[in-house]
Amino acid sequence: MSWLLIIILIFLGVAFLLLEILVIPGTTVAGIVGFVMIFIGLWQAYASKGIMEGHIALGSTLVITVLTLYFSFKAGTWKKMALKTTIDGKMDQLEGIMIKEGDTGNTISRLAPSGKAIFNNEIIEVHTFGEFIDQEVEITVISVKDNKIFVTLKKSNS
Repeated sequence: MSWLLIIILIFLGVAFLLLEILVIPGTTVAGIVGFVMIFIGLWQAYASKGIMEGHIALGSTLVITVLTLYFSFKAGTWKKMALKTTIDGKMDQLEGIMIKEGDTGNTISRLAPSGKAIFNNEIIEVHTFGEFIDQEVEITVISVKDNKIFVTLKKSNS
């Protein structure tokens, strides 16, 4: 096998590995193809050119691979592909909603173990401690912790 074909195999293998790392992360076909192409290129260097030339090809491949990865990460490739916006909103804040232990309301959806309920004409996400409560059932607030409202079925006074 000629040196040109060996070099092409190794460079294509490195390119596929780079594609795997930067564009399609995960163990996919590109990474496997890259390793196979590098292996075949090195195997052919040892088989057709001899041990000394095979060692030179192996060393060169390692240096080229490391330098390619180094400059790919240093060049800010990740910064070009990364999302630059930040999320500064907060979900389901209880600010302005006056709910305390003992308040009663009705479920709007099934609580399995969380869902929506209405208290004082405000629709709020509520949670149970593992129990399932059907919709349109009267519930009582047990506790309010860390912006979470925990409820249970309202006990009847009969």
